[in-house]
Amino acid sequence: MYDVNEFDDAGFAEFLMKSRIVKPGNEKYFVHWVRSFYNKRDLWQGHPWHMQLPLFLEFLEQDGRAAKWQIRQADQAVRLYFTNFRREGDFSSGQRPLVSVGATGEFEIEAALRAFRESLRLKNYSLSTEKTYLFWVKDFLYRSSDEHTAKGRATLSKTENAVRNYLAHLAIGKNVSASTQNLAFNALLMFFRLVMHRELGDMRQAVRAKTGKKLPVVFSKSEIKHLLGMFQGTMELLFSVIYGGGLRLQEGLRLRVKDVDFDQGLLFIRSGKGDKDRSTVLPNGVVPALQLQLKKVVNLHREDVGKGFGSAWLPDALARKYPNAAKELAWQWVFPADRRNTDPRSGVVRRHHILPRTAQRAFKEGLRKSGIAKHASVHTLRHSFATHLLLAGVDIRQIQEYLGHSRVETTMIYTHVVKDMRNPVTSPLDALQ
Repeated sequence: MYDVNEFDDAGFAEFLMKSRIVKPGNEKYFVHWVRSFYNKRDLWQGHPWHMQLPLFLEFLEQDGRAAKWQIRQADQAVRLYFTNFRREGDFSSGQRPLVSVGATGEFEIEAALRAFRESLRLKNYSLSTEKTYLFWVKDFLYRSSDEHTAKGRATLSKTENAVRNYLAHLAIGKNVSASTQNLAFNALLMFFRLVMHRELGDMRQAVRAKTGKKLPVVFSKSEIKHLLGMFQGTMELLFSVIYGGGLRLQEGLRLRVKDVDFDQGLLFIRSGKGDKDRSTVLPNGVVPALQLQLKKVVNLHREDVGKGFGSAWLPDALARKYPNAAKELAWQWVFPADRRNTDPRSGVVRRHHILPRTAQRAFKEGLRKSGIAKHASVHTLRHSFATHLLLAGVDIRQIQEYLGHSRVETTMIYTHVVKDMRNPVTSPLDALQ
């Protein structure tokens, strides 16, 4: 038998108010749902709370008196109570942290962030990932540090609880998406692993952000043709390559001269998402323009070398192994920037590829001019590539390889789009006419 009196409602309400996870005044609703959960636990004796929770939510759904958002609130309340309020303790540390930690557990936040930045660079994380991870870790440290600590310093007395509370704050207080919450969690995971030399415990039962099944936005073939006509020169070629090969924006921008194989009709994607290499289709329609673009790259590279520049960025390990490769034509970007810039990490002046924000701005402007009223981005070209191949009867496993998906289930999302496009249902309204 479960005793409802063991539910510490006053303590839980106080925790919710002090932790700032839920909005002031909403704590009473969270307390209500946990009390309701305790009242039903006898129905599922012999099971831990996380196995009883789905049964409780199913009961609420079948009962029919709670709305969907209330059922979700009940799920969050029970998880908060057991994983954030009742669970205590910290994980063990086998090594000394990279920052100086005082006797009371205090450490300087900016020193910890500098150590984290250096650790990420040693592991060759991209600049964009570095900035994103630093943002989430900084936000976590300043928000989760104990109130009595000095300004600019943090004390995380119960680190696992602090992480759970922060994830709950993102899901409930900030209402972020599941992908954003996962990104923040990955940043914290890397921070504690690299800087504090600690591993986070089991977070599977923590409050999770809402996930929803969303179909990707795709362009029709006529829309693709019309949209690409809105661009000229390099941008037209870039977006044509991205659509024609199913590339992500970064993959298209990071193409190097050696990655284009005209003889086999292939584009080679190096260190794509998940640090995986793959090959995909090189569209015949872009070959003449791409060959002309590579001639421009050759001339630009000669000009840069003649002025004492001409080295492309290479990962540190590759640069050490092949010290002269950076100035070779094969390693130059297919879509170089208009001007040289100083590398923010090394201080070396070099010509980078076109920046993602430059391409995104150009795409948005072209989309506006086209008059296509869809909430789309450059990534929509990749969605359209997969959908149009499915419509053409290409095997989904082959499309999976072109896209670089680890699991075919990820590629299967496009079958739902194709289903609606291939066999549209006749509306009963049309039957009246």
